[in-house]
Amino acid sequence: MEYQRTSGHTVSRLIAHIVRATKYRYKVLEVDKNLRCRKIIRQICESEDVEILKGVVSSDHIHIHINYLPSLNLSNLVKKLKGRTSRKLQQEYPELKNNYLGRHFWSIVYGCWSTGT
Repeated sequence: MEYQRTSGHTVSRLIAHIVRATKYRYKVLEVDKNLRCRKIIRQICESEDVEILKGVVSSDHIHIHINYLPSLNLSNLVKKLKGRTSRKLQQEYPELKNNYLGRHFWSIVYGCWSTGT
């Protein structure tokens, strides 16, 4: 294998592809919001010991290709990504609050696929 993560008694190579879209697919992640969203995602992944292999922040959705440890619950990671990015972006850019009823920045559903060889 190209790259393996080891810890204690395990050797793993878990890779997932996560896709999140903004609610109503509004194109709000442009210029400075795009860069800030990217920075927040990097901070979250760094704190959770998740390696970002590839990632794209588009104007209305994000794609993240990650390598994570088996001890990490993937749904909890997605919940943290959703909650923290939404809260911080809406705090820093108050105009976003006007677009979303109930301050829900991301859509309810997300896509997550495990990838392998």
